[in-house]
Amino acid sequence: MSEHESIALAERFARYRTEVLAEIEPPGPAAVRRTVRLRRRRTFGSAVAAALALTAGPILGYAALDDPTPRPGPVDPTASPTPSLSASATASPSASPAASSASPTGAAPNGRISRAQLLATPVSLPAWRPGPSCPVSDTRLVGDATRDKTNVLKEVSYGDVDGDGATETVALVHCLLGTGGPEQVVAFDRDAAGKVVTLGKVVATARETPQWLTDVEVRPDGLVRVQVADIAPGGGWPGEWSQRQWRGYRWQGGSFAQVSGPTAFGPNPHGMNLVVTATDLVLATATDGSRAGTVTVRIRNQGTSPAAYVALRLDLPPELRPDGDGWTVCRNDPETTGEPVSCDLSSLKAGGEIRLTLGFRAAAGATVGKGSADVDARPMDSRFDFVEEVYDSDNLVRIDYR
Repeated sequence: MSEHESIALAERFARYRTEVLAEIEPPGPAAVRRTVRLRRRRTFGSAVAAALALTAGPILGYAALDDPTPRPGPVDPTASPTPSLSASATASPSASPAASSASPTGAAPNGRISRAQLLATPVSLPAWRPGPSCPVSDTRLVGDATRDKTNVLKEVSYGDVDGDGATETVALVHCLLGTGGPEQVVAFDRDAAGKVVTLGKVVATARETPQWLTDVEVRPDGLVRVQVADIAPGGGWPGEWSQRQWRGYRWQGGSFAQVSGPTAFGPNPHGMNLVVTATDLVLATATDGSRAGTVTVRIRNQGTSPAAYVALRLDLPPELRPDGDGWTVCRNDPETTGEPVSCDLSSLKAGGEIRLTLGFRAAAGATVGKGSADVDARPMDSRFDFVEEVYDSDNLVRIDYR
């Protein structure tokens, strides 16, 4: 300790004694003896306190050890723990919100529902389109199409579709009604109690298009992608004829809305249905000895799609050759087609009709008996390839000639 510090400390103790002694009344002999005994105990306590105070401040420690006169009272022990209590009180409230935010109760429920759980849990489905009596309330999904009027679980996919940070379950459900029925993609979640709840309908089939939902997947960004097809298989329609598209749906404002992909289908080339009728061919002898007659052919497209081209074939005997102006509508030259005689026609729109009056003539001296022949009309696409139809039996008709 420097000399300056010793002098300052001595002056401080001198002022302290002066102020304290001025307030104390002189004690009697008995009080003096009690004070001496008390001071001896306090002197021991002060020495221990001074030793502890050496770690906090050398000046206070040296003062306590060097002071020949004990201090009048004990040092207040409550001042030292104050920083610790204050830190504890400050840390506790700040730690509590952190624990609360990390608690599972503050997070969105986990909506990942396995296929087995979904089949074992009664669910409520969004309403089906008007007409089918498919169950919607507290219904069980089944894993295969074994019963009539049953909701079949076809596909399951997972992802955060509503942006709450937790996973939801997206399912493709098919209502089986006899040999077919509507379909819809539904999003499921869990509530805070862990119960399976219905979030909403993503997309459903329609009477026009799409009639078929073939696949579903959830992207990492929550976009629900559904593969839709224009026409559902069945009734002679194979699935490979259907046009397919991927469409994207996103949860917006409490429901799903389409945000990507096509919104409509073009005409399906297999959606044509050509129906052919024709009259018999009756030949009459002309003045030059030839025999001639006409066939009236009617071709109707009763389907939903246009035919880019129509190929007409008449399987008459080779002695009967095209004759007259009725063949001018043909895109080819019927005279050069050989047997059978063909006439390639232009497009025929859905609901449209073509009516032709086609003449035939057999040269003088040619022998043409009586018989029957096929009149056949087939649709073609823009590349002149034949297109299959569901109902092709009405594309051909048999006529008689005589």
